[in-house]
Amino acid sequence: MSLVDHDRPEVLVDPHGLEAFVRELFHRAGMDDDGAAWTAHALVETNLLGIDSHGCLRVRKYIDRLRSGAINGQPHMRILVGQGALEIMDGDNGAGFVVGRSAMLRAIWLAQMHSVGVVGVVRSNHFGAAGLYARLAAASGLIGVAMTNVTPNVVAPGGSRPVVGNNPLAIAAPTYGDFPFVIDVSFSAVAGGKLLLAQAKGERIPLDWATDREGRPTGDPQEAFAGFLLAMGGFKGLGLAYAVDILCGVVTGGAFGRDLKGMYTHPDEPSETGHMMIALNVDAIMDRDRMQERMTRFTDMVKASPMREGCGEMLLPGEVEYRCSVRRANGIPLPVAVYDDLARLGQELGTELMLQ
Repeated sequence: MSLVDHDRPEVLVDPHGLEAFVRELFHRAGMDDDGAAWTAHALVETNLLGIDSHGCLRVRKYIDRLRSGAINGQPHMRILVGQGALEIMDGDNGAGFVVGRSAMLRAIWLAQMHSVGVVGVVRSNHFGAAGLYARLAAASGLIGVAMTNVTPNVVAPGGSRPVVGNNPLAIAAPTYGDFPFVIDVSFSAVAGGKLLLAQAKGERIPLDWATDREGRPTGDPQEAFAGFLLAMGGFKGLGLAYAVDILCGVVTGGAFGRDLKGMYTHPDEPSETGHMMIALNVDAIMDRDRMQERMTRFTDMVKASPMREGCGEMLLPGEVEYRCSVRRANGIPLPVAVYDDLARLGQELGTELMLQ
């Protein structure tokens, strides 16, 4: 498998071929067929949505953790405790993508039975973009909420040591149009994956994203990744990050705060990550036609909001990602460093597929 010309900053890759290639990588690294297929789909779909910081950029790390045993490629997930619409699931240290999907599908099933479904998760791993799981609920006509805790990587204003993770939260709702409403945010000024992407592209970063290990603002993404993230909105973002850690760790009976293990700082150990998946079945309070009419009015109201001259058009959360769908036809732009790394993984794992 030949590597590409490094004079080009990016390589356009066919998404179908990329998904098949990545699926084969995960399968050869020890993941069962269903888990490999979903993980590959989730990563490529993330790239197709334009969220490159959480897409195939991270395949190497997940593969390394599978091979070391930090991720269980064939987890036996089970419900530990619960009553009615609220349950806690044991992820058995499986891949976060696999565990996260199982938890949201369970929450959707509970919501269809009880009008609301809430599934907390213990003993999981990094699950990529939180919006993936909220979108599963929206695709079923429900409201979806997905969140996860991560190892502390955010410093409080004036603090000298990370006190909480940036702890992503996503909310999705069907709009009955071309794309769902989806907001997916972490409570740091920027996600850690953006630092990795900047490294891969050889770019500098804004000084208000992160600090080095001494707490000094830095434009070097490598120093920033080794250092600390800054909270989004100061104490507001910090407080929301605390709340997610309570819901995903304290309430579930799982790990939280410094009991969590980052996949970069503890590469050969399970992360003990916790998730919380919530599905709301709006059919319990209004029929689908009325919900569609109200969401249409809401989205029309937002879209009709005037913009200042030269500021373009008003977009809904989820619309930027929808517009990236041209990548399905045009190809996914992968940084050369990421493309080369995937190609090397194929060689290491002996895959028969070629990365196109």
